[in-house]
Amino acid sequence: MAVKRQLSMVLDLNKCIGCQTCTSACKLMWTNRNGREFMYWNNVESQPGLGYPRDYQNMGGGFDKDGALRLGRQPSQEDYGIPWEYNYEEALMTGTDPWLRPNVKPTWGANWDEDRGEGDYPNSYYFYLPRLCNHCANPGCLAACTRNAIYKRQEDGIVLVDQERCRGYRYCVNACPYKKIYFNEQISKSEKCIFCYPRIEKGLANACARQCVGRIRWVGYRDDKDGPIHKLVEQFKVALPLHAEWGTQPNVFYVPPLSSPKYASDGRTLEEPRIPLDYLESLFGPRVGEVLDTLKTERQAKAEGRESALMDLLIGYKHADMFKLS
Repeated sequence: MAVKRQLSMVLDLNKCIGCQTCTSACKLMWTNRNGREFMYWNNVESQPGLGYPRDYQNMGGGFDKDGALRLGRQPSQEDYGIPWEYNYEEALMTGTDPWLRPNVKPTWGANWDEDRGEGDYPNSYYFYLPRLCNHCANPGCLAACTRNAIYKRQEDGIVLVDQERCRGYRYCVNACPYKKIYFNEQISKSEKCIFCYPRIEKGLANACARQCVGRIRWVGYRDDKDGPIHKLVEQFKVALPLHAEWGTQPNVFYVPPLSSPKYASDGRTLEEPRIPLDYLESLFGPRVGEVLDTLKTERQAKAEGRESALMDLLIGYKHADMFKLS
């Protein structure tokens, strides 16, 4: 889809602490009511893990190698996790239920497997992976919509759903391999992350990015050579898309995580990282090893007091400098 400019985001997974502040900011601003209670336009997953919705990576969608659209399956309500209310009144006012148990017994929900990861102590591992709509250059949701209700804005490439045209056929949900478009049963229409475009139009960063306490998110235009996105994606080449093999050409990129080394049974430090390289490659593609080597080299340079423009950018000394929206 040809657009005049493309607004993008880069997230440094080495700085994410899994605090879910971004999730809360998005939830409170966009999806805390009116049939959206189960929706998380932004969520932070523990990886390795099943993600949200549950096992979305195996639900299909996107495009095959020949460019043909693939329709995957639609997640069930149980895959998202049925929302529940906590019995605060009983717990706080009568003291009869100090554990704040929910009124129903849930079996799954967003972050159900948080901090679980894989591996055996002392070599267990996990990392946090925030996810939102990728505002793809080749969106599967747009290609699947028979109503022409999904479009990319020419001025910034943000993918939106025209609520007047949407009839709730849900082909878009099936076609998105990231399962980041949702069906609102209360209004019978599809909804998704809007990249906080009302904030963008006022020169304000996305709520998830602005509220991030770890300063892991940069927002800007792909073609701005002085901006953070172009530098991280094109110049330093340390930011990679998630599951590029799905063919949607994502515009959200990730700096892959470094990891601590493994320990031998006798306590010796081994050269092998705890997070397997092949696992990271399954998420971010074959260049992960090259990117991790670059990060190690530049970190060492900074530690030794030498100049590193990449590290200065990734540190994010000034929050405002991480967002270049014009």
